[in-house]
Amino acid sequence: MAESVKIVIDGQAFEFPVLEGSENEKAIDISSLRAKTGYITIDEGFKNTGSTTSDITFLDGEEGILRYRGYSIEDLADKADFLEVAYLLIYGELPTAAEYDVFVAKITKHTMVNEDMRKIFDGFPVNAHPMGIMSALASAMSGFYPDSFDDKKPDNTELHIIRLLAKFPTLATWCYKKSQGHPINYPKNELDYCSNFLHMMFALPVENYKVDPKVSSALNKLLILHADHEQNCSTSTVRLVGSSKANIYSSISAGISALWGPLHGGANQEVIEMLEEIRNDGGDVQKYIDKAKDKNSGFRLFGFGHRVYKNFDPRAKIIKKAADDVLSLLGVNDPVLEIAKGLEEAALKDEYFVSRKLYPNVDFYSGIIYRALGIPTNMFTVMFAIGRLPGWIAQWLELRDQKQAIGRPRQIYTGPTIKDFVEKSKR
Repeated sequence: MAESVKIVIDGQAFEFPVLEGSENEKAIDISSLRAKTGYITIDEGFKNTGSTTSDITFLDGEEGILRYRGYSIEDLADKADFLEVAYLLIYGELPTAAEYDVFVAKITKHTMVNEDMRKIFDGFPVNAHPMGIMSALASAMSGFYPDSFDDKKPDNTELHIIRLLAKFPTLATWCYKKSQGHPINYPKNELDYCSNFLHMMFALPVENYKVDPKVSSALNKLLILHADHEQNCSTSTVRLVGSSKANIYSSISAGISALWGPLHGGANQEVIEMLEEIRNDGGDVQKYIDKAKDKNSGFRLFGFGHRVYKNFDPRAKIIKKAADDVLSLLGVNDPVLEIAKGLEEAALKDEYFVSRKLYPNVDFYSGIIYRALGIPTNMFTVMFAIGRLPGWIAQWLELRDQKQAIGRPRQIYTGPTIKDFVEKSKR
């Protein structure tokens, strides 16, 4: 017999079914709660509310588990490349060698961006934040590909997916080059996805640029680790916007805006800014460890702990090694990165942090790697967005295939009750 739960309101019992996922997660299905009882639930931030069922990502915060379509994040980061993982998320299975070659060839074909997009891009001031530019350009793509609005042409969807994956890194490098006052680089289609991005970011017309394969490998790992993360703020935003049947470009644009915030994708930028604050104050790591433990100090230690993981972030274990490898490889002499190492070491030994399981998370290490690679702080969240793009696409597709109703959360009104209108002359 299927499991159910009874809720008693004013002495009357109402029964609701229990749903169970493939990893034994359980949820009370309250879809009919308001119709049956006249009540709704309140769950600020939706921390205990499931908005959908999904086949894409499994996350267990208590055990520190993250899997894409059943594959552990450890295996994928160690053995796969980013486009393999993108294919897995979007299409549900790892590609065969032939499928992979076709997928890569399609993406490679579409890395160029319509030159008219440059007219939009050139309208932004040089100090515009790259995330604002990326959100605007992603949305603008719907104007260049108007058939993305046609729900009667689902066969076009794959082409829009390919265009997003192909052009997103190109657009991202435009933002960086603009901030540096440098000419943009066009894609080199003989390079792999990560190497091509690094070329477009850092090559200059006055000298040859050779991509270091170890740096490209570290970037590959970072993108894989960020590729999806269940129903987080930006992913939920993509699905909510998509539930109105908004086109894929508009939905992704909304996700970029949601990711921008410092409590979400902007956290790795906050990490580096915090480290710079410590350096500017003399570099005393222990002073800031003590401030983080003092509730009255107003200081927050960014890059430690996680809202979902109650143990060590599994992505952080992987990216810590990559961070160590990159710093060793590049031999970077950066006082901010030295402070980061000192902060990590002090926190991992401090009983306050250990007892509360406030371990360094993926944002802590990703910020360190990006800084070591020479990527400026305001581009960190853009790097996150490049990694998260396949997950957003997969979630948008799943929502469409599930034919879910438009998202429409309820509320409890706490404002004034009815008032009589008073004419302006008598107020």
